[in-house]
Amino acid sequence: MSPNLDAAHLRRYKDIAKLLIKHGRGDLVEQARRDPIFAAEISDESPSEQQAAAEELTSDLESLGPTFIKLGQLLSSRSDLLPPIYLEALSRLQDDVEPIGFAEVEEVVTRELGVRLSKAFAFFDTTPLASASLGQVHRAELRDGRPVAVKVQRPGVRQQAAEDLEALAELAKLADRHTDVGRRMHFAEVVEEFRKTLVGELDYRREATHLRTLSANLEDYPRLLVPAPVEDYTTSRVLTMEYVSGTRLDGLSPVVQLDIDGAEIADQLFEAYLDQILVDGLFHADPHLGNVLLTRDHRLALLDLGMVGHVSPGMQEDLLHILLALSEGKGQEVARRALALSVVTEDAEVDRFNLEVADLVARKHRASLEELEVGRVVLQVARLGASLGVRVPPTLTMLGKALLNLDEVGRALDPSFDPNDAIRRHAGKVMSHSMGSSLSLSSLFSSMLDAKELMESLPGRLNQILDKLANNEVLVRVDALDEDILILGLQKIANRITIGLILAALIVGAALMMRVETSFTIFGYPGFAMLLFLAAVIGGAVLVWDILMKDRRRRDRRR
Repeated sequence: MSPNLDAAHLRRYKDIAKLLIKHGRGDLVEQARRDPIFAAEISDESPSEQQAAAEELTSDLESLGPTFIKLGQLLSSRSDLLPPIYLEALSRLQDDVEPIGFAEVEEVVTRELGVRLSKAFAFFDTTPLASASLGQVHRAELRDGRPVAVKVQRPGVRQQAAEDLEALAELAKLADRHTDVGRRMHFAEVVEEFRKTLVGELDYRREATHLRTLSANLEDYPRLLVPAPVEDYTTSRVLTMEYVSGTRLDGLSPVVQLDIDGAEIADQLFEAYLDQILVDGLFHADPHLGNVLLTRDHRLALLDLGMVGHVSPGMQEDLLHILLALSEGKGQEVARRALALSVVTEDAEVDRFNLEVADLVARKHRASLEELEVGRVVLQVARLGASLGVRVPPTLTMLGKALLNLDEVGRALDPSFDPNDAIRRHAGKVMSHSMGSSLSLSSLFSSMLDAKELMESLPGRLNQILDKLANNEVLVRVDALDEDILILGLQKIANRITIGLILAALIVGAALMMRVETSFTIFGYPGFAMLLFLAAVIGGAVLVWDILMKDRRRRDRRR
Protein backbone atom coordinates (compact mmCIF):
# COMPACT_ATOMS: atom_id res chain seq x y z
CA MET A 1 0.00 0.00 0.00
CA SER A 2 1.19 3.52 -0.74
CA PRO A 3 2.63 5.27 2.32
CA ASN A 4 0.41 8.24 1.50
CA LEU A 5 -2.80 6.27 2.12
CA ASP A 6 -4.27 5.48 5.53
CA ALA A 7 -5.32 1.89 6.25
CA ALA A 8 -8.20 3.21 8.40
CA HIS A 9 -9.88 4.54 5.26
CA LEU A 10 -9.79 1.30 3.26
CA ARG A 11 -13.59 1.05 3.01
CA ARG A 12 -13.90 4.61 1.73
CA TYR A 13 -11.01 4.10 -0.71
CA LYS A 14 -12.89 1.11 -2.09
CA ASP A 15 -16.14 3.11 -2.47
CA ILE A 16 -14.36 6.01 -4.17
CA ALA A 17 -12.39 3.62 -6.41
CA LYS A 18 -15.65 1.97 -7.55
CA LEU A 19 -17.08 5.39 -8.32
CA LEU A 20 -14.00 6.42 -10.34
CA ILE A 21 -13.83 3.13 -12.24
CA LYS A 22 -17.51 3.31 -13.06
CA HIS A 23 -17.67 6.98 -14.09
CA GLY A 24 -14.09 7.79 -15.05
CA ARG A 25 -14.75 6.73 -18.60
CA GLY A 26 -13.78 8.48 -21.78
CA ASP A 27 -16.95 10.55 -22.00
CA LEU A 28 -16.23 12.35 -18.74
CA VAL A 29 -12.45 12.59 -18.78
CA GLU A 30 -12.10 13.25 -22.49
CA GLN A 31 -14.75 15.95 -22.54
CA ALA A 32 -12.86 17.76 -19.81
CA ARG A 33 -9.89 17.98 -22.20
CA ARG A 34 -11.86 19.11 -25.24
CA ASP A 35 -13.20 22.49 -26.15
CA PRO A 36 -15.81 23.07 -23.43
CA ILE A 37 -18.27 24.79 -25.74
CA PHE A 38 -18.50 21.92 -28.24
CA ALA A 39 -17.68 18.96 -25.99
CA ALA A 40 -21.25 17.70 -25.90
CA GLU A 41 -21.55 17.92 -29.67
CA ILE A 42 -18.43 15.87 -30.46
CA SER A 43 -18.91 13.19 -27.79
CA ASP A 44 -19.12 9.61 -29.06
CA GLU A 45 -22.23 9.02 -26.94
CA SER A 46 -25.71 10.18 -27.82
CA PRO A 47 -27.33 12.90 -25.68
CA SER A 48 -29.63 10.32 -24.09
CA GLU A 49 -26.65 8.13 -23.14
CA GLN A 50 -24.79 11.10 -21.69
CA GLN A 51 -27.88 12.10 -19.72
CA ALA A 52 -28.26 8.56 -18.37
CA ALA A 53 -24.60 8.48 -17.31
CA ALA A 54 -24.93 11.85 -15.56
CA GLU A 55 -28.07 10.75 -13.70
CA GLU A 56 -26.35 7.53 -12.67
CA LEU A 57 -23.43 9.50 -11.23
CA THR A 58 -25.93 11.58 -9.25
CA SER A 59 -27.58 8.46 -7.84
CA ASP A 60 -24.22 6.91 -6.91
CA LEU A 61 -23.18 10.06 -5.04
CA GLU A 62 -26.45 9.98 -3.12
CA SER A 63 -25.82 6.38 -2.10
CA LEU A 64 -22.39 7.25 -0.66
CA GLY A 65 -23.88 9.47 2.01
CA PRO A 66 -23.95 13.09 3.20
CA THR A 67 -20.37 14.03 2.33
CA PHE A 68 -20.69 12.95 -1.27
CA ILE A 69 -24.12 14.53 -1.67
CA LYS A 70 -22.55 17.84 -0.66
CA LEU A 71 -19.57 17.15 -2.93
CA GLY A 72 -21.95 16.68 -5.86
CA GLN A 73 -23.70 19.96 -5.02
CA LEU A 74 -20.35 21.74 -5.00
CA LEU A 75 -19.30 20.13 -8.29
CA SER A 76 -22.55 21.33 -9.87
CA SER A 77 -21.07 24.85 -9.75
CA ARG A 78 -17.64 23.84 -11.11
CA SER A 79 -18.10 24.21 -14.83
CA ASP A 80 -14.31 24.10 -15.19
CA LEU A 81 -14.26 20.46 -14.05
CA LEU A 82 -17.31 18.75 -15.59
CA PRO A 83 -19.28 18.88 -18.87
CA PRO A 84 -22.58 20.83 -18.88
CA ILE A 85 -24.82 17.76 -18.92
CA TYR A 86 -23.23 16.54 -15.67
CA LEU A 87 -23.59 19.97 -14.09
CA GLU A 88 -27.31 20.01 -14.85
CA ALA A 89 -27.78 16.53 -13.36
CA LEU A 90 -25.80 17.35 -10.23
CA SER A 91 -27.68 20.63 -9.75
CA ARG A 92 -30.82 18.52 -9.30
CA LEU A 93 -29.09 16.34 -6.70
CA GLN A 94 -31.73 15.54 -4.14
CA ASP A 95 -30.67 16.43 -0.61
CA ASP A 96 -33.75 14.60 0.68
CA VAL A 97 -33.02 11.45 2.66
CA GLU A 98 -34.74 9.21 5.14
CA PRO A 99 -35.43 11.18 8.35
CA ILE A 100 -33.88 10.14 11.65
CA GLY A 101 -36.11 9.05 14.51
CA PHE A 102 -37.63 11.62 16.81
CA ALA A 103 -35.88 10.07 19.81
CA GLU A 104 -32.51 10.96 18.25
CA VAL A 105 -33.75 14.48 17.47
CA GLU A 106 -34.87 14.95 21.06
CA GLU A 107 -31.53 13.68 22.38
CA VAL A 108 -29.53 16.12 20.20
CA VAL A 109 -31.71 19.13 21.09
CA THR A 110 -31.68 18.30 24.82
CA ARG A 111 -27.90 17.85 24.87
CA GLU A 112 -27.21 21.00 22.88
CA LEU A 113 -29.65 23.34 24.66
CA GLY A 114 -29.06 21.85 28.09
CA VAL A 115 -32.76 21.61 28.83
CA ARG A 116 -35.56 19.13 28.13
CA LEU A 117 -37.46 19.61 24.91
CA SER A 118 -40.74 20.18 26.75
CA LYS A 119 -39.14 22.97 28.80
CA ALA A 120 -37.65 24.77 25.79
CA PHE A 121 -40.67 24.59 23.46
CA ALA A 122 -44.39 24.82 23.96
CA PHE A 123 -44.84 22.64 20.87
CA PHE A 124 -42.42 20.55 18.79
CA ASP A 125 -43.71 18.67 15.73
CA THR A 126 -42.44 15.09 15.65
CA THR A 127 -42.77 14.96 11.86
CA PRO A 128 -39.98 16.88 10.06
CA LEU A 129 -40.75 19.56 7.51
CA ALA A 130 -37.70 18.48 5.50
CA SER A 131 -34.95 15.92 5.93
CA ALA A 132 -31.54 16.55 4.35
CA SER A 133 -28.17 14.81 4.38
CA LEU A 134 -26.72 16.87 7.22
CA GLY A 135 -29.83 17.53 9.28
CA GLN A 136 -33.57 17.91 9.30
CA VAL A 137 -36.02 20.72 10.08
CA HIS A 138 -38.96 20.56 12.50
CA ARG A 139 -41.68 23.08 13.09
CA ALA A 140 -41.98 24.23 16.73
CA GLU A 141 -43.33 26.98 18.95
CA LEU A 142 -41.47 28.84 21.66
CA ARG A 143 -42.85 29.40 25.13
CA ASP A 144 -43.73 32.99 24.18
CA GLY A 145 -45.85 31.75 21.27
CA ARG A 146 -43.47 32.55 18.41
CA PRO A 147 -43.54 29.96 15.60
CA VAL A 148 -40.04 28.74 14.74
CA ALA A 149 -38.24 26.24 12.54
CA VAL A 150 -35.63 24.09 14.31
CA LYS A 151 -32.79 22.63 12.25
CA VAL A 152 -31.21 19.61 13.98
CA GLN A 153 -27.93 18.03 12.84
CA ARG A 154 -27.83 14.29 12.31
CA PRO A 155 -25.92 12.34 14.97
CA GLY A 156 -22.49 11.15 13.81
CA VAL A 157 -22.50 13.21 10.59
CA ARG A 158 -19.47 15.27 11.66
CA GLN A 159 -17.30 12.22 12.31
CA GLN A 160 -18.35 10.64 9.03
CA ALA A 161 -17.62 13.87 7.13
CA ALA A 162 -14.17 14.17 8.76
CA GLU A 163 -13.24 10.62 7.73
CA ASP A 164 -14.56 11.10 4.18
CA LEU A 165 -12.68 14.39 3.82
CA GLU A 166 -9.41 12.78 4.94
CA ALA A 167 -9.84 9.97 2.41
CA LEU A 168 -10.70 12.41 -0.39
CA ALA A 169 -7.73 14.67 0.46
CA GLU A 170 -5.28 11.75 0.40
CA LEU A 171 -6.56 10.47 -2.94
CA ALA A 172 -6.58 13.99 -4.42
CA LYS A 173 -2.93 14.57 -3.45
CA LEU A 174 -2.01 11.19 -4.92
CA ALA A 175 -3.79 12.03 -8.19
CA ASP A 176 -2.16 15.47 -8.39
CA ARG A 177 1.32 13.94 -8.03
CA HIS A 178 0.96 10.94 -10.31
CA THR A 179 -1.57 11.75 -13.05
CA ASP A 180 -1.64 14.31 -15.84
CA VAL A 181 -5.30 15.16 -15.26
CA GLY A 182 -4.55 15.70 -11.57
CA ARG A 183 -1.70 18.07 -12.31
CA ARG A 184 -3.96 19.98 -14.66
CA MET A 185 -7.12 20.03 -12.54
CA HIS A 186 -5.51 20.45 -9.07
CA PHE A 187 -7.88 18.09 -7.26
CA ALA A 188 -6.30 18.84 -3.87
CA GLU A 189 -7.42 22.47 -4.17
CA VAL A 190 -10.96 21.36 -5.07
CA VAL A 191 -11.09 19.08 -2.02
CA GLU A 192 -9.75 21.85 0.23
CA GLU A 193 -12.41 24.24 -1.07
CA PHE A 194 -15.03 21.54 -0.43
CA ARG A 195 -13.67 20.97 3.10
CA LYS A 196 -14.06 24.65 4.00
CA THR A 197 -17.61 24.70 2.62
CA LEU A 198 -18.67 21.54 4.43
CA VAL A 199 -17.09 22.55 7.74
CA GLY A 200 -18.97 25.84 7.51
CA GLU A 201 -22.28 24.06 6.86
CA LEU A 202 -21.74 21.76 9.83
CA ASP A 203 -21.46 24.72 12.21
CA TYR A 204 -24.98 26.11 12.55
CA ARG A 205 -23.68 29.11 14.48
CA ARG A 206 -22.01 30.28 11.28
CA GLU A 207 -25.28 29.95 9.40
CA ALA A 208 -26.98 31.98 12.13
CA THR A 209 -24.34 34.67 11.62
CA HIS A 210 -25.03 34.64 7.90
CA LEU A 211 -28.77 35.02 8.56
CA ARG A 212 -28.19 38.05 10.77
CA THR A 213 -25.71 39.64 8.38
CA LEU A 214 -27.78 39.14 5.26
CA SER A 215 -30.94 40.33 7.02
CA ALA A 216 -29.16 43.55 8.01
CA ASN A 217 -27.74 44.01 4.49
CA LEU A 218 -31.21 43.66 2.93
CA GLU A 219 -33.00 46.15 5.16
CA ASP A 220 -33.42 48.54 2.21
CA TYR A 221 -35.26 45.88 0.17
CA PRO A 222 -38.84 45.55 1.52
CA ARG A 223 -39.72 42.80 -0.94
CA LEU A 224 -37.07 40.44 0.48
CA LEU A 225 -37.07 38.54 3.75
CA VAL A 226 -34.43 36.54 5.63
CA PRO A 227 -35.61 34.55 8.69
CA ALA A 228 -33.99 35.78 11.91
CA PRO A 229 -32.20 33.26 14.16
CA VAL A 230 -33.16 32.82 17.81
CA GLU A 231 -29.85 33.27 19.62
CA ASP A 232 -30.67 31.49 22.90
CA TYR A 233 -31.88 28.40 21.05
CA THR A 234 -28.96 28.09 18.60
CA THR A 235 -25.76 26.04 18.96
CA SER A 236 -23.30 24.46 16.55
CA ARG A 237 -25.72 21.51 16.02
CA VAL A 238 -29.13 23.14 16.54
CA LEU A 239 -30.36 26.22 14.65
CA THR A 240 -33.63 27.82 15.69
CA MET A 241 -34.97 30.52 13.40
CA GLU A 242 -38.12 32.40 12.57
CA TYR A 243 -40.67 30.21 10.80
CA VAL A 244 -41.60 31.46 7.34
CA SER A 245 -44.72 30.17 5.64
CA GLY A 246 -44.88 30.40 1.88
CA THR A 247 -45.01 28.72 -1.52
CA ARG A 248 -41.99 27.38 -3.37
CA LEU A 249 -41.45 29.17 -6.66
CA ASP A 250 -41.38 25.92 -8.61
CA GLY A 251 -44.96 25.36 -7.44
CA LEU A 252 -46.50 28.75 -8.30
CA SER A 253 -49.86 28.50 -9.98
CA PRO A 254 -50.85 30.83 -12.87
CA VAL A 255 -53.45 32.41 -10.59
CA VAL A 256 -50.78 33.40 -8.04
CA GLN A 257 -48.53 34.77 -10.80
CA LEU A 258 -51.37 37.05 -11.94
CA ASP A 259 -51.97 38.22 -8.37
CA ILE A 260 -48.37 39.34 -7.66
CA ASP A 261 -46.16 42.00 -9.20
CA GLY A 262 -43.53 39.50 -10.34
CA ALA A 263 -41.53 42.01 -12.37
CA GLU A 264 -41.00 44.33 -9.41
CA ILE A 265 -40.07 41.48 -7.04
CA ALA A 266 -37.60 39.96 -9.53
CA ASP A 267 -36.08 43.37 -10.25
CA GLN A 268 -35.55 44.05 -6.54
CA LEU A 269 -34.06 40.56 -6.08
CA PHE A 270 -31.48 41.23 -8.81
CA GLU A 271 -30.61 44.62 -7.40
CA ALA A 272 -30.19 43.08 -3.95
CA TYR A 273 -27.88 40.41 -5.32
CA LEU A 274 -25.72 42.97 -7.07
CA ASP A 275 -25.55 44.80 -3.75
CA GLN A 276 -24.59 41.58 -1.93
CA ILE A 277 -21.85 40.71 -4.39
CA LEU A 278 -20.39 44.09 -5.26
CA VAL A 279 -20.84 46.04 -2.02
CA ASP A 280 -21.30 43.73 0.95
CA GLY A 281 -19.02 40.95 -0.32
CA LEU A 282 -21.36 38.23 1.07
CA PHE A 283 -24.04 36.60 -1.06
CA HIS A 284 -26.47 33.69 -0.82
CA ALA A 285 -24.71 31.17 -3.07
CA ASP A 286 -27.58 28.76 -3.70
CA PRO A 287 -30.79 30.68 -4.56
CA HIS A 288 -32.45 27.84 -6.46
CA LEU A 289 -36.23 27.61 -6.72
CA GLY A 290 -36.49 25.37 -3.65
CA ASN A 291 -34.58 27.81 -1.44
CA VAL A 292 -36.82 30.80 -2.23
CA LEU A 293 -40.36 31.07 -0.88
CA LEU A 294 -43.11 33.47 -1.85
CA THR A 295 -44.83 34.53 1.39
CA ARG A 296 -48.49 35.36 1.83
CA ASP A 297 -47.73 39.09 1.82
CA HIS A 298 -45.94 38.68 -1.54
CA ARG A 299 -42.36 38.87 -0.31
CA LEU A 300 -39.46 36.57 -1.19
CA ALA A 301 -37.88 34.65 1.68
CA LEU A 302 -34.28 33.48 1.14
CA LEU A 303 -33.68 30.20 2.99
CA ASP A 304 -30.75 27.88 3.72
CA LEU A 305 -27.69 30.09 4.12
CA GLY A 306 -25.35 27.21 4.85
CA MET A 307 -23.55 27.94 1.57
CA VAL A 308 -22.56 31.56 0.98
CA GLY A 309 -20.06 33.23 -1.31
CA HIS A 310 -17.42 35.71 -0.17
CA VAL A 311 -16.06 38.38 -2.53
CA SER A 312 -12.95 40.28 -1.54
CA PRO A 313 -12.88 44.07 -2.11
CA GLY A 314 -10.18 43.57 -4.75
CA MET A 315 -12.45 41.29 -6.80
CA GLN A 316 -15.59 43.40 -6.63
CA GLU A 317 -14.56 45.99 -9.22
CA ASP A 318 -13.50 43.31 -11.72
CA LEU A 319 -16.74 41.38 -11.18
CA LEU A 320 -18.78 44.53 -11.77
CA HIS A 321 -16.93 45.16 -15.04
CA ILE A 322 -17.48 41.53 -16.09
CA LEU A 323 -21.23 41.70 -15.44
CA LEU A 324 -21.58 45.02 -17.25
CA ALA A 325 -19.51 43.80 -20.20
CA LEU A 326 -21.62 40.63 -20.41
CA SER A 327 -24.86 42.58 -20.41
CA GLU A 328 -23.54 44.84 -23.19
CA GLY A 329 -21.91 42.08 -25.27
CA LYS A 330 -18.31 43.29 -24.81
CA GLY A 331 -16.44 40.00 -25.03
CA GLN A 332 -12.89 41.42 -25.05
CA GLU A 333 -13.55 43.29 -21.81
CA VAL A 334 -14.95 40.10 -20.24
CA ALA A 335 -11.81 38.18 -21.24
CA ARG A 336 -9.47 40.92 -19.95
CA ARG A 337 -11.19 41.14 -16.58
CA ALA A 338 -11.40 37.36 -16.24
CA LEU A 339 -7.66 37.10 -16.90
CA ALA A 340 -7.02 39.72 -14.21
CA LEU A 341 -8.83 37.52 -11.68
CA SER A 342 -7.32 34.20 -12.78
CA VAL A 343 -4.13 32.25 -12.38
CA VAL A 344 -2.50 31.95 -15.84
CA THR A 345 -0.40 28.79 -16.12
CA GLU A 346 2.83 28.52 -18.12
CA ASP A 347 1.17 26.67 -21.00
CA ALA A 348 -1.92 28.90 -21.08
CA GLU A 349 -3.30 29.86 -24.52
CA VAL A 350 -4.10 33.45 -23.63
CA ASP A 351 -4.68 34.67 -27.21
CA ARG A 352 -7.09 31.82 -27.92
CA PHE A 353 -8.86 32.45 -24.60
CA ASN A 354 -9.42 36.09 -25.61
CA LEU A 355 -10.78 35.09 -29.02
CA GLU A 356 -13.03 32.30 -27.70
CA VAL A 357 -14.52 34.45 -24.92
CA ALA A 358 -15.16 37.33 -27.33
CA ASP A 359 -16.89 34.95 -29.76
CA LEU A 360 -18.92 33.31 -26.97
CA VAL A 361 -20.17 36.62 -25.57
CA ALA A 362 -21.00 37.90 -29.06
CA ARG A 363 -23.03 34.79 -29.90
CA LYS A 364 -24.90 34.84 -26.60
CA HIS A 365 -25.60 38.56 -26.87
CA ARG A 366 -27.31 37.97 -30.21
CA ALA A 367 -29.48 35.23 -28.68
CA SER A 368 -33.13 35.66 -27.89
CA LEU A 369 -34.30 36.55 -24.41
CA GLU A 370 -35.28 32.94 -23.67
CA GLU A 371 -31.78 31.68 -24.55
CA LEU A 372 -29.77 34.44 -22.88
CA GLU A 373 -28.59 33.49 -19.39
CA VAL A 374 -25.85 35.58 -17.79
CA GLY A 375 -24.98 32.89 -15.26
CA ARG A 376 -24.54 30.23 -17.94
CA VAL A 377 -22.17 32.49 -19.89
CA VAL A 378 -20.06 33.01 -16.75
CA LEU A 379 -19.86 29.23 -16.26
CA GLN A 380 -18.87 28.73 -19.91
CA VAL A 381 -16.12 31.35 -19.54
CA ALA A 382 -14.82 29.36 -16.56
CA ARG A 383 -14.86 26.14 -18.61
CA LEU A 384 -13.01 27.85 -21.44
CA GLY A 385 -10.36 28.99 -19.00
CA ALA A 386 -9.90 25.48 -17.58
CA SER A 387 -9.39 24.01 -21.06
CA LEU A 388 -6.88 26.71 -22.08
CA GLY A 389 -4.74 26.92 -18.93
CA VAL A 390 -6.51 29.89 -17.31
CA ARG A 391 -7.62 28.92 -13.79
CA VAL A 392 -10.49 31.19 -12.81
CA PRO A 393 -11.19 31.60 -9.07
CA PRO A 394 -13.89 29.35 -7.55
CA THR A 395 -15.78 32.49 -6.52
CA LEU A 396 -16.44 33.26 -10.19
CA THR A 397 -17.92 29.81 -10.85
CA MET A 398 -20.01 30.08 -7.68
CA LEU A 399 -21.23 33.48 -8.86
CA GLY A 400 -22.11 32.00 -12.26
CA LYS A 401 -24.17 29.25 -10.61
CA ALA A 402 -25.93 31.79 -8.37
CA LEU A 403 -26.76 34.01 -11.37
CA LEU A 404 -28.02 31.00 -13.30
CA ASN A 405 -30.38 30.18 -10.43
CA LEU A 406 -31.42 33.84 -10.24
CA ASP A 407 -32.37 33.75 -13.92
CA GLU A 408 -34.72 30.85 -13.14
CA VAL A 409 -36.18 32.65 -10.12
CA GLY A 410 -36.71 35.82 -12.14
CA ARG A 411 -38.53 34.00 -14.92
CA ALA A 412 -40.61 32.02 -12.42
CA LEU A 413 -41.85 35.37 -11.09
CA ASP A 414 -42.11 37.07 -14.48
CA PRO A 415 -41.59 35.08 -17.74
CA SER A 416 -40.59 38.27 -19.58
CA PHE A 417 -37.97 39.33 -17.02
CA ASP A 418 -34.67 40.46 -18.63
CA PRO A 419 -31.68 39.96 -16.28
CA ASN A 420 -29.33 41.90 -18.58
CA ASP A 421 -31.54 44.96 -18.41
CA ALA A 422 -31.70 44.65 -14.61
CA ILE A 423 -27.90 44.52 -14.39
CA ARG A 424 -27.47 47.59 -16.60
CA ARG A 425 -30.10 49.60 -14.74
CA HIS A 426 -28.85 48.84 -11.25
CA ALA A 427 -25.08 48.80 -11.87
CA GLY A 428 -24.76 52.58 -11.56
CA LYS A 429 -26.67 52.67 -8.29
CA VAL A 430 -24.63 49.78 -6.90
CA MET A 431 -21.38 51.44 -7.96
CA SER A 432 -22.40 54.70 -6.26
CA HIS A 433 -23.32 52.76 -3.14
CA SER A 434 -19.97 50.96 -3.27
CA MET A 435 -18.06 54.23 -3.57
CA GLY A 436 -20.11 55.75 -0.77
CA SER A 437 -19.51 52.79 1.52
CA SER A 438 -15.78 52.99 0.88
CA LEU A 439 -15.84 56.58 2.17
CA SER A 440 -16.67 55.48 5.70
CA LEU A 441 -15.37 57.18 8.83
CA SER A 442 -12.90 54.35 9.47
CA SER A 443 -11.49 54.51 5.93
CA LEU A 444 -11.21 58.30 6.25
CA PHE A 445 -9.25 57.93 9.50
CA SER A 446 -7.03 55.29 7.86
CA SER A 447 -6.28 57.62 4.96
CA MET A 448 -5.51 60.44 7.40
CA LEU A 449 -3.06 58.20 9.27
CA ASP A 450 -1.34 57.27 6.01
CA ALA A 451 -1.10 60.96 5.06
CA LYS A 452 0.29 61.79 8.51
CA GLU A 453 2.95 59.08 8.17
CA LEU A 454 3.87 60.37 4.71
CA MET A 455 4.24 63.98 5.91
CA GLU A 456 6.38 62.90 8.88
CA SER A 457 8.77 60.83 6.76
CA LEU A 458 8.85 63.11 3.68
CA PRO A 459 11.40 65.74 4.92
CA GLY A 460 13.90 63.07 5.97
CA ARG A 461 13.60 61.21 2.68
CA LEU A 462 13.98 64.44 0.68
CA ASN A 463 17.16 65.27 2.65
CA GLN A 464 18.60 61.83 1.83
CA ILE A 465 17.87 62.28 -1.88
CA LEU A 466 19.39 65.78 -1.97
CA ASP A 467 22.50 64.62 -0.07
CA LYS A 468 23.09 61.83 -2.58
CA LEU A 469 22.63 64.23 -5.47
CA ALA A 470 25.10 66.69 -3.95
CA ASN A 471 27.70 63.95 -3.34
CA ASN A 472 27.21 62.44 -6.80
CA GLU A 473 26.06 59.14 -5.23
CA VAL A 474 22.85 58.63 -7.23
CA LEU A 475 22.89 55.31 -9.08
CA VAL A 476 20.66 54.54 -12.05
CA ARG A 477 19.90 50.88 -12.71
CA VAL A 478 18.81 49.85 -16.18
CA ASP A 479 17.05 46.52 -16.64
CA ALA A 480 17.69 45.46 -20.23
CA LEU A 481 16.06 42.53 -21.95
CA ASP A 482 19.27 40.50 -21.54
CA GLU A 483 22.30 42.21 -20.02
CA ASP A 484 24.70 39.32 -20.81
CA ILE A 485 23.95 39.47 -24.53
CA LEU A 486 24.28 43.27 -24.51
CA ILE A 487 27.67 43.17 -22.73
CA LEU A 488 28.91 40.38 -25.02
CA GLY A 489 28.01 42.46 -28.08
CA LEU A 490 29.85 45.50 -26.69
CA GLN A 491 32.91 43.34 -25.97
CA LYS A 492 32.96 42.06 -29.56
CA ILE A 493 32.80 45.61 -30.90
CA ALA A 494 35.61 46.70 -28.57
CA ASN A 495 37.77 43.71 -29.58
CA ARG A 496 37.36 44.46 -33.29
CA ILE A 497 38.21 48.12 -32.78
CA THR A 498 41.32 47.13 -30.80
CA ILE A 499 42.45 44.69 -33.50
CA GLY A 500 41.86 47.34 -36.14
CA LEU A 501 44.01 49.84 -34.22
CA ILE A 502 46.82 47.25 -33.87
CA LEU A 503 46.74 46.51 -37.60
CA ALA A 504 46.78 50.21 -38.37
CA ALA A 505 49.81 50.65 -36.05
CA LEU A 506 51.61 47.80 -37.85
CA ILE A 507 51.06 49.45 -41.22
CA VAL A 508 52.19 52.87 -39.99
CA GLY A 509 55.25 51.34 -38.32
CA ALA A 510 56.18 49.42 -41.48
CA ALA A 511 55.87 52.57 -43.61
CA LEU A 512 58.20 54.49 -41.28
CA MET A 513 60.78 51.67 -41.22
CA MET A 514 60.87 51.54 -45.03
CA ARG A 515 63.23 54.55 -44.89
CA VAL A 516 65.69 52.77 -42.60
CA GLU A 517 68.36 50.88 -44.57
CA THR A 518 69.23 47.44 -43.15
CA SER A 519 71.39 44.53 -44.27
CA PHE A 520 68.33 42.23 -44.01
CA THR A 521 66.10 42.78 -47.03
CA ILE A 522 63.14 41.07 -48.71
CA PHE A 523 62.64 41.77 -52.40
CA GLY A 524 65.11 44.66 -51.99
CA TYR A 525 63.11 46.29 -49.20
CA PRO A 526 63.98 46.45 -45.49
CA GLY A 527 63.13 43.00 -44.14
CA PHE A 528 61.69 44.09 -40.79
CA ALA A 529 59.34 46.57 -42.49
CA MET A 530 58.18 43.82 -44.88
CA LEU A 531 57.43 41.47 -41.95
CA LEU A 532 55.25 44.16 -40.33
CA PHE A 533 53.38 44.65 -43.64
CA LEU A 534 52.91 40.86 -43.95
CA ALA A 535 51.56 40.59 -40.37
CA ALA A 536 49.13 43.46 -41.04
CA VAL A 537 47.87 41.82 -44.26
CA ILE A 538 47.31 38.44 -42.59
CA GLY A 539 45.60 40.01 -39.56
CA GLY A 540 43.32 42.14 -41.77
CA ALA A 541 42.36 39.14 -43.89
CA VAL A 542 41.50 37.07 -40.80
CA LEU A 543 39.40 39.93 -39.35
CA VAL A 544 37.47 40.42 -42.60
CA TRP A 545 36.89 36.65 -42.93
CA ASP A 546 35.59 36.42 -39.36
CA ILE A 547 33.17 39.31 -39.86
CA LEU A 548 31.82 37.94 -43.15
CA MET A 549 31.33 34.40 -41.85
CA LYS A 550 29.53 35.49 -38.64
CA ASP A 551 27.23 37.78 -40.61
CA ARG A 552 26.41 34.92 -42.93
CA ARG A 553 25.62 32.52 -40.07
CA ARG A 554 23.39 35.17 -38.46
CA ARG A 555 21.42 35.57 -41.70
CA ASP A 556 21.03 31.80 -42.00
CA ARG A 557 19.66 31.56 -38.45
CA ARG A 558 17.13 34.30 -39.17
CA ARG A 559 15.93 32.44 -42.26
